[in-house]
Amino acid sequence: MGREPRASPGFLVTVAVLLAGLHAVLAVTATVDKSMTADEIAHLTAGHAYNVRGDFRMQPENGNLPQRLAALPLGVARVALPDPNTPSWRRADIWNYGHTFFYESGMTVDWWLFLGRGMIALVSAATGLLIFAWSRALFGWTGGFVSLALFVCSPTFLAHGALATSDVVMTFFFLASVGAWWRHLEHPGALGAALSAVVFGLSFVAKFSAVLLGPMLALCALGWALGAVRTMGRKLVLARLIRTTAVHAVTAWAIIWMFYGLRFAAFAPELAADASFNHGWGFVLTGLGRPAPVIAELKDWHVLPEAWMYGFTFVLQFARARGAFLNGEYSFTGWAHFFPFAFLVKSTVPLLLLTGGVVVMALRKPRAAATAVWIRYRSLIPLAALFVVYWLTSVGSNLNIGHRHILPTYPVLFIAAGWVGQALTRRPLFVRLAVAAAVVWQAAESWRIRPHYLAYFNQIVGGPANGWRHLVDSSLDWGQDLPTLKVWLDRHAPGEKVYLSYFGTGEPAYEGIKATALPTLPQVGPPRPWHRLTGGVYAVSATMLQHVYSTIRGEWTLKLEREYQELRTLEPTFLAFQTDGARRAELLRDMPQPRWAGLWQRYELLRFARLCYCLRARQPDGIPGYSILVYRLTDAEVRAATAGSLGEWAALIEKTSATNSGREARP
Repeated sequence: MGREPRASPGFLVTVAVLLAGLHAVLAVTATVDKSMTADEIAHLTAGHAYNVRGDFRMQPENGNLPQRLAALPLGVARVALPDPNTPSWRRADIWNYGHTFFYESGMTVDWWLFLGRGMIALVSAATGLLIFAWSRALFGWTGGFVSLALFVCSPTFLAHGALATSDVVMTFFFLASVGAWWRHLEHPGALGAALSAVVFGLSFVAKFSAVLLGPMLALCALGWALGAVRTMGRKLVLARLIRTTAVHAVTAWAIIWMFYGLRFAAFAPELAADASFNHGWGFVLTGLGRPAPVIAELKDWHVLPEAWMYGFTFVLQFARARGAFLNGEYSFTGWAHFFPFAFLVKSTVPLLLLTGGVVVMALRKPRAAATAVWIRYRSLIPLAALFVVYWLTSVGSNLNIGHRHILPTYPVLFIAAGWVGQALTRRPLFVRLAVAAAVVWQAAESWRIRPHYLAYFNQIVGGPANGWRHLVDSSLDWGQDLPTLKVWLDRHAPGEKVYLSYFGTGEPAYEGIKATALPTLPQVGPPRPWHRLTGGVYAVSATMLQHVYSTIRGEWTLKLEREYQELRTLEPTFLAFQTDGARRAELLRDMPQPRWAGLWQRYELLRFARLCYCLRARQPDGIPGYSILVYRLTDAEVRAATAGSLGEWAALIEKTSATNSGREARP
């Protein structure tokens, strides 16, 4: 254990490729029994529309490249999209159009979803190889394999590495771009410059967070210039930076145009009649302040494709304020500690310990001359630039909806852990054993949570069973566990009445779940029937239980209670409106149908919110996949939760909280 591996470089590289391939296999096979996550239906449908119709309106804000890549199998097989002469296509309603495409056209959803996920898994494997190569260059073969092993077994990358979304693709391009840029600066040459420029350009069609590459590459350039100016002189250094920056900018501009069909209009010409974006330009520009007139001017001058500029503007607009949940609190502008907390509880403990080891090693290094320190740490500048810029931006972000948004920072930690990995070759035995144990622990954590990688939480918060109390949405509950819920219901509640409140774009009926629909997001497919609530099994997605995106969240006030009780008296009338044609005609003479529908929707939301206050106070009877909470309620409990007085409601909350405090849910 005291020396670097003696095997040939070719053999070691082959092992690394096999390990990266193993990561892709582990990731994609874990999704076999997972339903469509919330964003995947949009990526796959929009990507297919880009590839076969050349229309870029459907989902322009999530990166053209990842969507095209995930949808490539659909295009190769020439799977037909639904008729464009529909309202959902014309107004770019990706959620309803995607639902029609996948669940109403006879498609074998699981197969095409698997293939789309497989395409992204290849990118995740490539990210692992990039991590390995960088770590090996810095810390030798042993350090490289430690970094790669941590990546291969990372629950975070196993969760997102095989989802048809853009997060892993952008993570790859962040790492590849800063690396290619630094190598190009350090080793001048046309080939290196071309590679760096192309990777940089592809980043801008991977995701709009690529704009962060600007300050990242600027910091790299500054670090390089501080060393290069001694040998090249200031004028040559400045001239080279200006020249290569211009080449990179022009290349990125050209690549963006290529990915949008060398056409300004987002609309395919033959399909443009009555077509629009889902939200108009007026909406996405409203309230943006100084960027708005600049974007409008660039749009008028056709500087970039319309769909790219619209997507960028859409991201700016929706990043200003977005519903968020953290540890029982709600916010529209987020918290500075959201991502630090998510990192702390969603990272494995061994990775946290190894990260701490890196910090200790850096601080304990013997003092040396400034020149020696500069030489030692200069090669870390691109990694440091990526890590610092991305974290500073994340901490200041108002968009606190998912741990996945700090995914690009993890490769830096894996690479840094390779430094500790050098302990396997030249440290005392107990240190080597500690590092080896950390890697084995990482693998054990990954195996323990498989296949529910998205729901991973570490021991700091008591593991995944407690995740729903702290974070939701794509940090835990992204709509992936309908098949797991089906298995739970078949095993524990056969033949029982089931109510379901689902967050995601999967289709419960497609998964064989027969349930009465409670409020659901997004609302797609046929309207929900109006109904009473009775005793039965209540399955509620964690995001819906916490009411993150509901208009009714936070404290239940007396004002809400009064409104609810007033509307509750109309429940018999609502049901008669739906089932009795004569009574409906009579009621419509007093009030138009949209008004009746609006009153019912408000009543249903209030009723569901009142119920969820009770459910959050009790231990669930099961947590399929750790993302859907299941409760078995009696008629009396449902009545107290939704139809009782305020006193009965409060008494039920107090009783269930005390009764269920010691129970353990079955996943």
